[in-house]
Amino acid sequence: MQNKIVVVISIVALIALFFVGKNLYMSNESAKVISASENNSSVLKRDYSYTLGEKNAKVQLVEFFDPACETCAQFHPYVKEIMKQNKGNIQLVLRYAPYHKDSDAVVKMLEATKKQDKFMETLELVFATQKYWTKNHTADLNALWAILIKAEILDMDKLIVDMKDPKLDEIVKQELADAKTLNASKTPSYYVNGKPLQVFGLDQLVDLINSELNK
Repeated sequence: MQNKIVVVISIVALIALFFVGKNLYMSNESAKVISASENNSSVLKRDYSYTLGEKNAKVQLVEFFDPACETCAQFHPYVKEIMKQNKGNIQLVLRYAPYHKDSDAVVKMLEATKKQDKFMETLELVFATQKYWTKNHTADLNALWAILIKAEILDMDKLIVDMKDPKLDEIVKQELADAKTLNASKTPSYYVNGKPLQVFGLDQLVDLINSELNK
């Protein structure tokens, strides 16, 4: 009987030690990210980054997304609703983390649409039709291209030319480098005033945003 009690106590102690270690690790990783963002604010927002909301908003919400990421597409409407409910108080900064195969080509396409002032309209279409141009976690640019042609929202000839700009390759490299610096290893990854969302979830994101809004 005494041996059983010792075993139970040992198991409980190990579990407690695990969670303490986990929390310390997460806190340490969070501190590293916050330090990186404080020492170099451009790692969160580049000159070319697409933004929504007021420049001097109380909260800066940075999202690293992959256009081929299913969860990114699912969360997009929720982020829009958060922006709507907090109009004027949040600036959304959209960044890329093209981790899916061939999604870097979609990123370059999205960047090229900025030359036609059609970025957000195109992004909405990309997310809405995602299941038709992604297969086995791989982006099919040809399938997406057909969707874009049918939608008739872009000058496709101009898009072809603009996508050949070598600067787009540099942007993709920069986005991936910044994502690595911020430890944005999964998509979507969110940062609220430089603080990473440690536990992923809509409620957790809302809570983190509100904690900054209420300061």
